[in-house]
Amino acid sequence: MNLELNKNEDAMQLAVSQLKHRYEKITLGGGKKAIEKQHAKNKLTARERIDYLVDQDKPFTEIGSFAGYEMYEEDGGCPAGGTVGGVGYVSGRQCVIVANDQTVKAGAWFPITGKKNLRLQEIAMENKLPIIYLVDSAGVYLPMQDEIFPDKEHFGRIFRNNAQMSAQGITQISAVMGACVAGGAYLPVMSDEMLMVEDNGSVFLAGPYLVKAAIGEDVDAETLGGASMHTSISGIADYKFKTEQECLDYIKSLMSKLGHNPKAGFDRIAAKEPAKNASDIFQIVPLGNAKAYDVIEIIERLVDDSQFEQYKEDYGKTIVCGYARIDGWAVGIVANQRKIIKSAKGEMQIGGVIYNDSADKAARFILNCNQKKIPLIFLQDVTGFMVGSRSEHAGIIKDGAKMVNAVANSVVPKITIIIGNSFGAGNYAMCGKAYDPRFIYAWPNAKIAVMGGEQAAKTLLQIQVGSLKAKGETITAEAENKLLNEIKGRYEKQTTPYYAAARLWVDEIIDPLETRSRISEALNAANHNADIPALKTGVFQV
Repeated sequence: MNLELNKNEDAMQLAVSQLKHRYEKITLGGGKKAIEKQHAKNKLTARERIDYLVDQDKPFTEIGSFAGYEMYEEDGGCPAGGTVGGVGYVSGRQCVIVANDQTVKAGAWFPITGKKNLRLQEIAMENKLPIIYLVDSAGVYLPMQDEIFPDKEHFGRIFRNNAQMSAQGITQISAVMGACVAGGAYLPVMSDEMLMVEDNGSVFLAGPYLVKAAIGEDVDAETLGGASMHTSISGIADYKFKTEQECLDYIKSLMSKLGHNPKAGFDRIAAKEPAKNASDIFQIVPLGNAKAYDVIEIIERLVDDSQFEQYKEDYGKTIVCGYARIDGWAVGIVANQRKIIKSAKGEMQIGGVIYNDSADKAARFILNCNQKKIPLIFLQDVTGFMVGSRSEHAGIIKDGAKMVNAVANSVVPKITIIIGNSFGAGNYAMCGKAYDPRFIYAWPNAKIAVMGGEQAAKTLLQIQVGSLKAKGETITAEAENKLLNEIKGRYEKQTTPYYAAARLWVDEIIDPLETRSRISEALNAANHNADIPALKTGVFQV
């Protein structure tokens, strides 16, 4: 029995258990009473609508379930950002599904709701997937209108994307199953086809109360913008249905008739399970991400038949690069090695740190994968680039810039999994959110920040103590230690994967055992976009 491995396993199992418990609470949306009210109106919840719509024999990959987590608490919270969405299959066709959650503030849009909806549209656009909108929303959450209404990445961008997707030939289907008010009314109208449910579905720029206040007209919601009116008078809606189930059944029929577009052609063969036990990952990942481990052991539990072909195995060892297959898909893997290694020159190198040689190797490997049209998988457990005079004199910034350039200009799909630390510029070089990964996921032990909590807290403490001394104030060692712990606690809360997922810096927090299926589904989505531009890197630092 290895006590350290047992501690690692217990910690990861606890983290996964906590993840599942928090997720189960999120799935209740606005709570059981709000769900009962939805049912009393003969309406399904957002999750029930999706569950009815999608193919049961294929996975539904939820995106952004932790959006808004522990945010807007003074306003009652916004579970899952008030929207349930992800990538699933309808009539065998992979597609994006976006469903307003009416149990959360009547489906009103908080700032994070807009960000999540834009992210789901982005996934549809990047991968050329059809998108289905299940509409049931009261519109912008007025107390926060200044944070959701006017800016480039706010509410109005949704309709710009509707127009862009239409121009790109991406199928959009909208089903109005509840309220669809004000600016939000443009979304279903700008879709290819618009379906409405009688009695509950309504679409108008201004509801009955606002119409009364604005022009003095008394009119009920059904007459103003109900399904019968829009299918027979305005001509805005294409179909009407008596029940939500009939409406969803018709979406299935529409999806089954879609034509097939060319695929990107990423290579896939029959899948093989890893030869090594995947659940061993729980023992391998160290408690608190603090100790060394061999990332090859992780890779061999993710890839088919545990077969991994390393590229430049004896050079730039703090980044591991190589070819493998995941669920049959050919992939190139770029992973941070956490072992302390010794270079051929006799230099000891710290695991998780990017050195000149590892940055150089990774940049070259990324270009090779682009040349061969092989998608890239980034496994992040990085603490940053090497610092100090020796590295600076060797040109670490130049070599780091080379790697960043290769990542930024890569044209093959990139999928990022944060399996440990994701600190500073290492986050960028290893394809963090800012570098357009098609999908980005985090394990529940992940830490995401500009630097580690200990270093950051000590740096912030020095600044605060220096400020006090400049004012002529003194601070005791005891008070200094208390302040350090306060700063550290506050900072470390901001490094958790939940803090990141709440703000959509990552698409989802996942159980490590889901990693293979998440990557496979991401690659299947990416394979729908055959438009791969020519690789151009501009001025390359050499």
